[in-house]
Amino acid sequence: MIGRLLNGSALALSTLIVLGCSHMPGAPGPAAEVTRPDAIHDFATLYKQNCSACHGAQGRNGPSLDLADPVYQSLVDDASLHMIITNGYPGTLMPAFARSAGGMLTDQQVDVLVNGMRSEWRKAGTLNGQNAPPYEASTKGDVQRGQQAYTTFCASCHGTGSQRGPKAGSITDTTYLGLVSDDALRTLIIAGRPDLGAPDWRNDVPGHPMTDQDVTDVVAWLSSQRSKTPGQPYPAVSTKGESE
Repeated sequence: MIGRLLNGSALALSTLIVLGCSHMPGAPGPAAEVTRPDAIHDFATLYKQNCSACHGAQGRNGPSLDLADPVYQSLVDDASLHMIITNGYPGTLMPAFARSAGGMLTDQQVDVLVNGMRSEWRKAGTLNGQNAPPYEASTKGDVQRGQQAYTTFCASCHGTGSQRGPKAGSITDTTYLGLVSDDALRTLIIAGRPDLGAPDWRNDVPGHPMTDQDVTDVVAWLSSQRSKTPGQPYPAVSTKGESE
């Protein structure tokens, strides 16, 4: 009896040796290998993991800028895209993604994102030969002229106060202005938000595109509306009917 048990144990041991440890119960198979984060160089994967939460699953319909907008892609250059992804926008919700700035992405992965956005979303002839106002302001804005330009080009949709306008939300609301930078405001005014129905600089007033100075002045006026205590005072809440 003891001999049979010893022979059985020896047979089991020899079988394990022949099969190898990789065939032991519970050992992971080849398909279970996890790719190192810094080894991912697929645009769709990198975009989904790092960008889609703010900019939308396909570059649109997110809470932030419509990256899939061909007008935006015609406005911004490769260097600016690379800088924004690398360093983020200080003072806004846009974080730095490159390792060199405290993020998780390698320089090569940042290049993949930039090149992917260009190949996927930049379309030749988008501006139809028109010159958009430059991505960066070249002059200082005038607040008084900016208020007049806002009334002309923006108020018909966004209204003039902190409440929602006739067609869109207020962009003078202190909470909104506390979350957006002057650079982002300029970009939004020029490129619009086509995914939300917001026109670009050419179509706020059909036939009368905004000039570079118009855009710069509107940004200056909006910037002057910022508060040191964004979001306050809190809007009044009606209590009517609560005790009835």
